[in-house]
Amino acid sequence: MSFGGLYWSLPWLLLLLPLVLLPWWRHKQEHVVAWSRFVPVDPLSRIIGLLFKILASIAIAGLVFAFAGPYLPEKEVERIGEGAEIVLLLDRSRSMDDPFAGSVETVQVGLVTPATDKSKRRMAGRFLNEFIQRRPDDRFGFVLFSSEAFDLLPLTYSKGAILATVNASMLGKGLSDTNITKALVKAAKLFEGETYRGARIVLLVSDGGSSELDLATQERIINLYKKQSLTIYWIYLRSRKGMTLDVHAGDSPLWVDLPERHLHAFFKSSKLPYRAFEADTLEDFSKALDDINEQQYQTLVVTEIISKEDKRQSFFVLALLALFALLLSQLYTVWGVRQAHG
Repeated sequence: MSFGGLYWSLPWLLLLLPLVLLPWWRHKQEHVVAWSRFVPVDPLSRIIGLLFKILASIAIAGLVFAFAGPYLPEKEVERIGEGAEIVLLLDRSRSMDDPFAGSVETVQVGLVTPATDKSKRRMAGRFLNEFIQRRPDDRFGFVLFSSEAFDLLPLTYSKGAILATVNASMLGKGLSDTNITKALVKAAKLFEGETYRGARIVLLVSDGGSSELDLATQERIINLYKKQSLTIYWIYLRSRKGMTLDVHAGDSPLWVDLPERHLHAFFKSSKLPYRAFEADTLEDFSKALDDINEQQYQTLVVTEIISKEDKRQSFFVLALLALFALLLSQLYTVWGVRQAHG
């Protein structure tokens, strides 16, 4: 129930508000005075008496309002900020449990290794946490993928939710396969039905590509990303030292037909806004995030959720101050009587 600009948990208690008239109720008293001029005119006493009645009414009203449970409901407020709407697309495949290609701990390709504190997935998660915390106005979503893609978190302004999701993705061991195609589609669909507010980004963090890029799939991805006005950033975490996404003279024959090169070529030919970063080390990965952080600050309509606000305390304080003033007046009266009879 809404009343006086506030909502009330127990609105029926407001029916007790007529009790504020009690201090103004005149009790029938008969005074026998021999001569009316014996009673002096005392305007100050009348003013003080009126003030006491007002304070008593305020105290009663404050208590009634407080016990009725006033509050302001949760609401959404729009403001202009700077940032972007970003879907983080994180690879959960087994190869992400290996160290970076430029690390001295890099193992031979094909060996199964347990996830360590220095695995690509866990180190990427830690740097993504820092990236998220540096962007207060951004709206984040999260998709985790291996052979399947899972939209773990829809677009949200809640930094606690996205940080908890990223931290959870760092746990456990990776799975065997990588299917970026499904993940790209899932990421784009997170923007469906969302009001366009500003820059929209899909940030892919992966060390692999996709060989399932037939023409129909390519066309579907291109149409989805154009429709949602999405920009793709890919931070490619190298699994093979020296291998690059672009083809160069003297490349190893083993690199020619790698899935990541196919994916990179598709992104470049799609005419979608796209940029790739290649990371051999943690320093490369950190620099890539710094570059993205500096580039993607555009005017953005930010929707903030203001949580429910309890207003009982204000009325309790008002009632307490009025009661305290009345208490002081009574103590002063008792002291005055004792002084007069002392």
